[in-house]
Amino acid sequence: MNPVRIVIIAKAPIPGFCKTRLIPALGKTGAAELARRMLVEAVNAALASRVGPVELCVTPALNAYDWTTLGLPGGLTWSEQGDGDLGARMARVARRVTSEGASVVLIGTDCPALDSGLLRSAAFALRDHQASLVPAEDGGYTLLGLQSFDQTLFDNMPWSTAEVAAETRRRIARLGWHLCDFPPLHDIDEPQDLAMLPAPIRSDLPAHLWSTT
Repeated sequence: MNPVRIVIIAKAPIPGFCKTRLIPALGKTGAAELARRMLVEAVNAALASRVGPVELCVTPALNAYDWTTLGLPGGLTWSEQGDGDLGARMARVARRVTSEGASVVLIGTDCPALDSGLLRSAAFALRDHQASLVPAEDGGYTLLGLQSFDQTLFDNMPWSTAEVAAETRRRIARLGWHLCDFPPLHDIDEPQDLAMLPAPIRSDLPAHLWSTT
């Protein structure tokens, strides 16, 4: 089995820059604070999975935001997403990691239910599958694991639509790859998704963040 690297595709929790669809419910500051908490949860889950190195692939660039203010744990590798749409940014890091002889597990920070156990299962599935996928209830996906790189999995994908996971499955099938497909999880993207937040996250956030005013 190739070594596995978990890469977290992350936006800095800057008010008005991240989780903009939650602003009507939480305001800019509240949405950014929730994004910060979910980023920390994603990093902790990835490190706790102990499947291999954990890389935080960020935007904006490392010299454009003080990431040290987030108090993230040590042991992370850092990289920058660079330009282009989501597909271009994910493709760039997936190509780089697999060219170094490792399998890659790509995740975001929007799914608190993506815990260390599921990350471990998705990584271990790459022992005998060419890809693993954890879909989202909204039709996207929360995790994509790859033994090797193929550009077709990222080009001209209908990002931010309900077709992403289904189209990804079709493209994996056309490659003749074996896919380990996991049950779907909830992303936290829209105000109605806030009901799916785990209680510890919600209870740790200031009560005023849940005001709709």
